Amino acid sequence: MVGDPASTMINAYNPAAAHRLPTATRELIARRERLLGPAYRLFYEEPVHIVRGEGAYLYDADGQSYLDVYNNVPSVGHCHPHVVAALTRQAGLLSTHTRYLHETVLDYAERLLATFPGQQRHVMFTCTGSEANDLAFRIARAVTGGTGIIVTDLAYHGITDAVAGFSPSLGAHVPLGPHVRTVKAPDRYRATGDVGADFEAAVRAAIADLERHGIRLAAMYCDTIFSSDGVFSEPAGFLEGAVKAVHEAGGLFVADEVQPGFGRTGDAMWGYLRHGIEPDVVTMGKPMGNGQPIAGVAMLPRLIADFGRNARYFNTFGGNPVSCAAGLAVLEVIEAENLVQNAFDVGAYLRAELATLAKRHAVIGDVRGAGLFVGVEIVSDRAAKTPDGARTAAIVNGLRRKRVLISAAGPGANVLKIRPPLVFSKKEADLFLTAFAEVLEDVDRA
Repeated sequence: MVGDPASTMINAYNPAAAHRLPTATRELIARRERLLGPAYRLFYEEPVHIVRGEGAYLYDADGQSYLDVYNNVPSVGHCHPHVVAALTRQAGLLSTHTRYLHETVLDYAERLLATFPGQQRHVMFTCTGSEANDLAFRIARAVTGGTGIIVTDLAYHGITDAVAGFSPSLGAHVPLGPHVRTVKAPDRYRATGDVGADFEAAVRAAIADLERHGIRLAAMYCDTIFSSDGVFSEPAGFLEGAVKAVHEAGGLFVADEVQPGFGRTGDAMWGYLRHGIEPDVVTMGKPMGNGQPIAGVAMLPRLIADFGRNARYFNTFGGNPVSCAAGLAVLEVIEAENLVQNAFDVGAYLRAELATLAKRHAVIGDVRGAGLFVGVEIVSDRAAKTPDGARTAAIVNGLRRKRVLISAAGPGANVLKIRPPLVFSKKEADLFLTAFAEVLEDVDRA
């Protein structure tokens, strides 16, 4: 979902359609609204009541299976037995905070930091990606003495008060801070020139505007797959100039790897590596624990030296033994099951088959992405590249009726966001492609 009121309905339950739902579903929705209040949202015109998950599948209360083509949180598959065993074992022994000595957090930190090439890093653990990005902001302010932040037009970096203030995808009712500048995401589909050079120029202009208003740059944050902006991955390397501009201005570059990290892009463990850059700070979240809440901030040691001496930072649950056991198990599964290579192979197969579908269906304007993070842009006019959010909604909900779960993104709410668990195989890809082709036929006839 994105900020525009029209587009917030792209993958949300519409109460006006409640009369079409079974009585039991309406009653469960009413109970949820009575207890949880109005701020929460449900996916799909016809919400799904999920009770179980396994691998790339979810199961509803009636036992029907749904192919999960959306959830990156269970990165190594829903309820992976190795992860479940690790966290269950540790939960039966100890779960406490990091002010006691304990090996598990150290074992996990050692294994996690080994996945980052280049300079040595420290890691600090939190519970959520929002907390991780909030901590990164605190560190950036302490190091640079600045408060200025640069993000892309539809970025999402979290929901703490500070981070929501530079997450424009949350919409007009969550205002950006006066210290925040936004830049257009590097959209090669609509670009007429060099997307890297254009992006660098936009970042330099944002820095100049901050300086004109007496605001020193603290950091630029980038989700390195630009998922909320519409999934932009190519050409690899387009971030290099922008990062250089940030460093020249005395700011830090924060690679938000919550979505592109942990092998998702198929080329390497981290999405930023596709661009040949070394971030000052890397933030991580959702996929780390396969559903167990754990997130983290990996930074160059010089950045944390003064902050660590002078600031009293403590996170009661961040780095607890149960979450770290789950995180360690996730890394073990990624390596043992060769999931980075699987993301590369299955992702390449999926994009190639989607490109073939595009030859038969003019509503597909573009297929892009890396590894198992794919964006499919739906348009009403291929030549004009006109976003078609209404047709995208029809596709999303059409797939849901075929028990295939997917979502959408982008400023026009018209980019299908394909981001399944990393265990997604060619078999599952074919199931999705078959259902997608059928839904496209239905949409073409409508």
